[in-house]
Amino acid sequence: MPKMKTKSGAKKRFKMTASGLVKAGVAGKRHRLSSHSGKYIRSNRGTKVLAKGDTGLVKWYMPYNR
Repeated sequence: MPKMKTKSGAKKRFKMTASGLVKAGVAGKRHRLSSHSGKYIRSNRGTKVLAKGDTGLVKWYMPYNR
């Protein structure tokens, strides 16, 4: 039986936590930051845990990282 393929874009963008949650970088932090408030920029620093609905799709993209 051949191996299942991992989506290359998903393995670059997402990490799995030890408890099975999915971490991802926050969107909206690349450019045009002068139009955002300082509170917005600070609150979106680092990574966030994905919502439950999105987690299932990402785990399907990465079958060997469950």
